[in-house]
Amino acid sequence: MQTAALDGLRVHQFKSFAGHGVAHGVFARQGGVSPAPYASLNMSVSTGDSRKNVLANRSQAFRALGRDPDSLADLWQVHSADVVVADSPNGERAHLGQADTLITDQPNVTLFLRFADCVPILLLDPLRRAIGVVHAGWRGTLKKAVGAAVAAMSQRYGSRPGDILAGIGPSIGPCHYAVGPEVVEQVRQAFGAAADALLPPNFAGYHLDLWAANEAALRQAGVEQIEVAAVCTYCHSDDFFSHRAQGARTGRFGALIGLEPAG
Repeated sequence: MQTAALDGLRVHQFKSFAGHGVAHGVFARQGGVSPAPYASLNMSVSTGDSRKNVLANRSQAFRALGRDPDSLADLWQVHSADVVVADSPNGERAHLGQADTLITDQPNVTLFLRFADCVPILLLDPLRRAIGVVHAGWRGTLKKAVGAAVAAMSQRYGSRPGDILAGIGPSIGPCHYAVGPEVVEQVRQAFGAAADALLPPNFAGYHLDLWAANEAALRQAGVEQIEVAAVCTYCHSDDFFSHRAQGARTGRFGALIGLEPAG
């Protein structure tokens, strides 16, 4: 993953997506208009920031990547493995439904979700010109939301998993994601013999490696081209909003992806 400075914002982008006709980015938290504790590029109204601030921040981020803010398609995120097909932007709708994955093949649609430790996963099929974005916390990870996204792209657009490029963005890393025995048991149920590699032990119990777990789920789904940012939002809470580092009253950073019009 590489970092670009665009219109006063820091945008993290996947190197493997370059040259494939797609605008995308995971935004750092600096450069917006929101005050503390949402300072400053907060993309969500869910934790108390004003709608005016959030809309200004979103507009700034979209325009930094050359996307029309009116092209936004987003969801009410609920930690599921459900997939919504975004054939058009939100328009007058508040969102496109309660789910955690969006896919599209429409250049006039920009897929957009929000994060504060959960994993942003971007998907790109450069051959069928289709894209997706996944929000995966521990629940979505164990439900293998990324696998559902790949299956949906295959069914809807004819994508072959081997052609799909996947980018696993900044999220809480295994260094700071301690989990209890109930989560450990669910990891073992979801990943079987592979679970031990996803649960590095520590003096107090176990941590969960969300990056490795989502990479494993992508490979199970047939995706081979996977780029992992390996950036921990807890360690870098000066750059990213982190629920565990900063508490419930903090902002959300945004990840977006949109197809550029065919040449």
